[in-house]
Amino acid sequence: MDMENAGSPGNGRLPDPVTAATAVVDARGIVTGWSTGAQRFLGYPSEDVVGRPAAGLLGRNADASVDFSAAGAGWRGNPPLRHRDGHDVEAELQAYASVDREGGTQWLIVATPSQQPYPRPAPPPYEAEATTEEAFAQCHLPVMIYDAELRALRGSAGAVRALGLSERQMRGRLVTEILPPHICTKVEEGMRRVFETGRPEYFHVQGRPRPEAHGRDWAVTVSPVRNPAGEVRHVQLMALDITELHRARERLALLNDVSSHVGSTLDVTRTAQEMADIAVGRLADFISIDLLDSLLRGLEPRPSDDGSIGLCRVAQQSVLPGVPESVIQPGDIDYYPESSPPARCLLTGRSSLHRTLDAAVGSWQTADPERAEKVRSFGMHSIMVVPLRARGITLGVAVLVRHRRRHPFDDDDLLLADEIAARTAVAVDNARRFTRERNTALALQRSLLPHGLAAQDAVDVAHRYLPARSRAGLGGDWFDVIPLSGARVALVVGDVVGHGLRASATMGRLRTAVRTLADVDLPPEELLVHLDDLVTHLKSEEGAAADSELDVVTDLVATCLYLVYDPVSRRCSAAAAGHPPPAVVTPDGRAEFIELSAGPPLGVGGLPFEAVEWEVPRGSLLALYTDGLVEVPGHDLDRGMALLLRQLEQPARSLDATCDDLIRTMLSAQPSDDVAVLLARTRSLDSDQVTTWDLPSEPAAVAGARREVSLRMADWGLDEAVFTAELIVSELVTNAIRYGDPPVQLRLIRGTALICEVRDGSSTAPHMRRARTFDEGGRGLMMVAQLAERWGTRHLPGGKSIWAEIGIPNEQP
Repeated sequence: MDMENAGSPGNGRLPDPVTAATAVVDARGIVTGWSTGAQRFLGYPSEDVVGRPAAGLLGRNADASVDFSAAGAGWRGNPPLRHRDGHDVEAELQAYASVDREGGTQWLIVATPSQQPYPRPAPPPYEAEATTEEAFAQCHLPVMIYDAELRALRGSAGAVRALGLSERQMRGRLVTEILPPHICTKVEEGMRRVFETGRPEYFHVQGRPRPEAHGRDWAVTVSPVRNPAGEVRHVQLMALDITELHRARERLALLNDVSSHVGSTLDVTRTAQEMADIAVGRLADFISIDLLDSLLRGLEPRPSDDGSIGLCRVAQQSVLPGVPESVIQPGDIDYYPESSPPARCLLTGRSSLHRTLDAAVGSWQTADPERAEKVRSFGMHSIMVVPLRARGITLGVAVLVRHRRRHPFDDDDLLLADEIAARTAVAVDNARRFTRERNTALALQRSLLPHGLAAQDAVDVAHRYLPARSRAGLGGDWFDVIPLSGARVALVVGDVVGHGLRASATMGRLRTAVRTLADVDLPPEELLVHLDDLVTHLKSEEGAAADSELDVVTDLVATCLYLVYDPVSRRCSAAAAGHPPPAVVTPDGRAEFIELSAGPPLGVGGLPFEAVEWEVPRGSLLALYTDGLVEVPGHDLDRGMALLLRQLEQPARSLDATCDDLIRTMLSAQPSDDVAVLLARTRSLDSDQVTTWDLPSEPAAVAGARREVSLRMADWGLDEAVFTAELIVSELVTNAIRYGDPPVQLRLIRGTALICEVRDGSSTAPHMRRARTFDEGGRGLMMVAQLAERWGTRHLPGGKSIWAEIGIPNEQP
């Protein structure tokens, strides 16, 4: 229907101003503005119309080809419109062209009920002008017209209502005489730019349009009004109240920040503090968050059964420095009366909104005078109490207070606080459950790691173990120092791939296996073969498994480095199963890695391991570690290992100081993987501490051996242990001559204990047996076991060695 050809009422009566309705339509025919009068006229609320084509509002009998772009400076038509309930409404439409904030064309459409059900001829010019004036005056949107001197010429009904001034009071006034200073500056500058450029301006202002009004948010559009010659003679200022839209955006932004920042760590206290830090100043002036004390002790949260409820303050924040509103400090327990809002919130799991004059808050203040004094001194007037609930369990309570903001909390604020508390509660519960599992795994792992290293003569040691601080949980890193026969020592580090309780338990099994195999005195490469078989058997029994609650599927794979050092020969022998190589720092301060054949990780199965031997100078430093020390965020493995060498070359006061320097330099504050470090400073046994005799393979050699041992021990000042040593040497040498093969060799080593070793060419290992009453033999090894602190057999390439250790009371090596 051609709007310009539409008729006008034949009786010439003007539309009724009371029933006028307005809408704004852009160049595409999309409704961008909808007044309350339009809602009353057609029944559609704003959200059902704005953003949709205006053609959808035409009635069934209207011409679907209505073209709003045909509108001139002023036109009139009466197409039927469709009411929300479905019937057609006869209406008279008047359109006025204007410019939106982007410089595009838009139309202000004024609709009034038609007095005639049929098209009427166009109204005379004076009637159209009168209608235009009335439409502008009755527009519900705040619209102002200003001249080149920025003085007000006209104001719509919406402007009158917003500013609290009549149109006559506004005329001739400058912007600075109508709007508050912080608003008028931005508006005035925008109006001047429109006069200069001829382009519309759009900006957002906040404030109260008059002193007694509430603060509002306004989207202001300043558009040029041109004369027929195209000159900008006036400007039109239109303000849309977007307070609710702005508040909705602020709420969404707050919820987004809560989702992004709350729960960044798996720490219960930190998670609660993150909520308080984000919400204070944006929703409340003071926030306190209290959790059930049982939750912080790793137990399932459960309120107490007595009258008062004890909650632990875990977080608080305020717009005032130092949080002066609080009556307790974080970490303290606060007891709430059973009738108080926090106690009721905890018991019922429902949030509540209060004014400080409420009876519930009043009785709470009566029972807690100190808190009542805080309420009075800071002028607290509005309180929200919301529960922190997760998995249907109430974990604690958050109290939000306003005393700086004049406006009290409303129901929308309570809904927002509930959502924030719900998201925080999930993060807190995740942190609690992670902490409980991590503490369990850490206790298990620490129980499986060595608490005190056994005394030995080969090395001085220092060690560090740092558990991971990641969501995956603890890993399976371990270390050990195992004394071996002949004053030797085994240094071990290993790492079970994966995290959680399963990794810790597997670590304990492997450490026990290594100690058992080390007692057999296997060479490093053979020990790793047996350990690989063990892991393969464990895999076949368990298969792939998922870590508890974390659902991380892992296969049973581990790495290990086994190193043996002999202080007599000062030689090392080492083999690795997929583990980083050891580092050696010589006494002159030069550090290097030992080139080992890395070998496959334990659990791959069927592949050999190779050992490497090298000699180290006295006082050298051996560094064994797990990959968590060198594979850290910020640099790759090669860079991490180069950094490790540089750090090892730095002088340090002690081994412990070197360990601390390594941890501080190589790692971040919260390592993502477990870290084990084992440092060993090598010692050596001088020739005056070791004596060796080659013995003939005949019984007469036993007496000579006893005599030589007695003389040597006298030189060492070990007279008290001579008798024991003679008995043990006599039995071991006798067994070697009687049951073994030549050559036979006797060696004494004096360290923290006296070590007696007898070697022979037979590979058959002796064993103890219980001799019968009338047996003439079979008691030798039983006697050795009773007299020695430790004894055993070590297989050698050309035979075996039987050894025994004798304690030396009150003696130093």
